[in-house]
Amino acid sequence: MNWKYRIEKAIIYILLILSVSPITLGYLWLLISSFSRKTEGLRSLGWTLGNWSFLSAPPFGRNYASIWLVTLNTLLVALTMTAIVVLVSSLAGYALSRMKFTGRKTFLSLTLILHAFPSVTLLIPIYFVLRWISKIPLVGRGMPLIGGFGFNTIGGVALVMVAFQLPFGIWIMKGFFDNISWDMERSALIDGASRFQVWRQIMMPNIKPGMASLAIFAFIYGWNAYLIPFTFTIGRAGKTAVLSVYLQNFQGDTVMTNWNMVTAVGLFQLIPVMLFFIFTQKYLLNIYGGGAKGGA
Repeated sequence: MNWKYRIEKAIIYILLILSVSPITLGYLWLLISSFSRKTEGLRSLGWTLGNWSFLSAPPFGRNYASIWLVTLNTLLVALTMTAIVVLVSSLAGYALSRMKFTGRKTFLSLTLILHAFPSVTLLIPIYFVLRWISKIPLVGRGMPLIGGFGFNTIGGVALVMVAFQLPFGIWIMKGFFDNISWDMERSALIDGASRFQVWRQIMMPNIKPGMASLAIFAFIYGWNAYLIPFTFTIGRAGKTAVLSVYLQNFQGDTVMTNWNMVTAVGLFQLIPVMLFFIFTQKYLLNIYGGGAKGGA
């Protein structure tokens, strides 16, 4: 019986290793290529640190922004999006989980449909909405750091990504609220607490794993976003929008692409995401705790 258990366990480990080996080899090649002049498979044909020269100076001349400015913009987009998504999703999730109102189930169904809707089909109407927001004084343009919430601004890009991420966030937070017992909430309401006080002081401390999980997913989505920043930023703002768009500068129609430097920039962009997974993986696993009880 002991040998049978060991054989079954060995088979599971072998299948697991075989399934993740292509991804592992891909990351290994990325690491080797970023420090090589050329590569032949996983073999380096000459080691160098020249591919990382973009850390000290823009590789395309003075007309281009440094990698650190682009990283700051990417961080602003990701953090702005994360803060709004977590706040709005927690408020909406609480209302949908604990309150009965007309159109509640219809709203839940619509949010699920919106989450499944391809973002590329909405790019044109979103463009006109952002152009309209750009005409609003103070809000559209001229805000510090994010530039505003109109077209061709960091805030506008974050606003669009928030809209696409909210349906997912609302469903996740509703699931966590459904799992919380009504006893504490009823006691607080009987003692005279308002709904907002119950949400802030009673409910929110009990769904910290859910908030952390949603924040991590939202941050990673904002950090790696490409289509929306590429579509809604132009000119110099487009070249310094986010890291994923910045990579476009390394590819041209008339100049040979330095793929080794591209892999170095890609690895640089990957480092924060890897650190997030390393230090927050226990919170990510807790996301499966939501949605087991309650229901719509």
